[in-house]
Amino acid sequence: MLTRHLYIKTFGCQMNERDSEIIEQMLAEQGYLTVSKAEDADLVLLNTCSIRAKAEQKVYSMLGQLRLEKEKRPSLRVGVIGCVAQQEGKRIFKRMKHVDLVAGTQQIYQIPAMLERLDLDPTKHEIATNLSSDFSIPPFQKLLLSKDSAVSPAPTDYKKFVTIMQGCNNYCAYCVVPETRGREISRPLDDILEEVTLLIDRGICEITLLGQNVNSYGQTNSVSSRETDFSDLLHSVSRIKGLKRLRFTTSNPKDLSDKLMRCFGEIDILCPHFHLPVQSGSNAVLKRMNRKYTSEMYLEKVNILKGYRPDIALATDIIVGFPGESDFDYQETMDLLNTVRFHGSFSFKYSDRPGTRSEQFDDKVPEDVKSERLKIFQSRQDQISLERNNEYVGSNLEVIVEKINDGSIQGRALTNHIVHFQPKGPSPEVGDIVFVVVENAGKHSLKGKLT
Repeated sequence: MLTRHLYIKTFGCQMNERDSEIIEQMLAEQGYLTVSKAEDADLVLLNTCSIRAKAEQKVYSMLGQLRLEKEKRPSLRVGVIGCVAQQEGKRIFKRMKHVDLVAGTQQIYQIPAMLERLDLDPTKHEIATNLSSDFSIPPFQKLLLSKDSAVSPAPTDYKKFVTIMQGCNNYCAYCVVPETRGREISRPLDDILEEVTLLIDRGICEITLLGQNVNSYGQTNSVSSRETDFSDLLHSVSRIKGLKRLRFTTSNPKDLSDKLMRCFGEIDILCPHFHLPVQSGSNAVLKRMNRKYTSEMYLEKVNILKGYRPDIALATDIIVGFPGESDFDYQETMDLLNTVRFHGSFSFKYSDRPGTRSEQFDDKVPEDVKSERLKIFQSRQDQISLERNNEYVGSNLEVIVEKINDGSIQGRALTNHIVHFQPKGPSPEVGDIVFVVVENAGKHSLKGKLT
């Protein structure tokens, strides 16, 4: 088999990271070896995100650089996959004539066949952007790490993402996901359990279950011979022998049931960290966003979560400057931040996305106002994060080793905090679980010593 080299640049979310892993696995079966630089590759794939304008701009900037590389090496193949591919389709070829293939979010499994057709006729373009409308045929290929697979976790791997669903039915006013990833489709339960089991057998000890809205898993289409919701799935996965840590992302507050919140108190290996996007503290803005909950409902769920798991670390997403956001609306977001005191947050200025309802809203917030509001929000979040992190000083945390650099070790706590420490005696290896006493806290990480 001819050996060729693959470079994948992944933009955006964890869903894209998992899709890139799947593509690497498929193409390894076709003789592709993954390399770390585009200049060393025979095939460059950009796995794209279009949820924000800035992410899309980065894609086109890199495509411009690749045009120059392809002028030097005409045999280089360039592909655009993911959300921008789904959104733009054939327009990519018109704008970037050096692109060879475009594959949408549900068509990544077609990439090997698309490349084979390009081998037969390098002058043509390949495109696949269909979205499934048949919920009885989920867009998941049963692609697992079997014993005979050409790809297996690297020796330093200890954690993996496992996709449990894709698409979304919520149609938030600002969001392109229903258009770029399609309607909500849940993956069969048995396939998920089989993949997790195989990963654990190969040395993985931490699993993160992925979906655009994991809370609604199993609600759209039949996923097993018995009725199964997301909390049932969590319990099923947690019972697989050898799994040490279990996480999930992302959740919509409107679908957060008491049954699911109880899982944080019932499942020992479910990490006490929850990313629960609120987007705004203003009910008026939430209504315009079509989020289908209020700030009061959100705060009630936060209190219930803390009742089931007092040590839970909460993170969120915030959009600043949504169309029509007044000074009062913005202050309500600041009030919610000060009430919940999130351990961390991802905050962004609103940007129009093609085809969304909010793109048509005519009461846009001026750019300078959005920038100032974001600056104030992020400054206050940094203060709160530092105060929150100082609460861990003196604590003895369970930490799993992630990186070892020149004797300095970085790990991750159950609460998702990054923890830095020095080795004590023989250095632990990536994936080892150790205990660290926290001595210092920063805005974004903790520092301590091994016990």
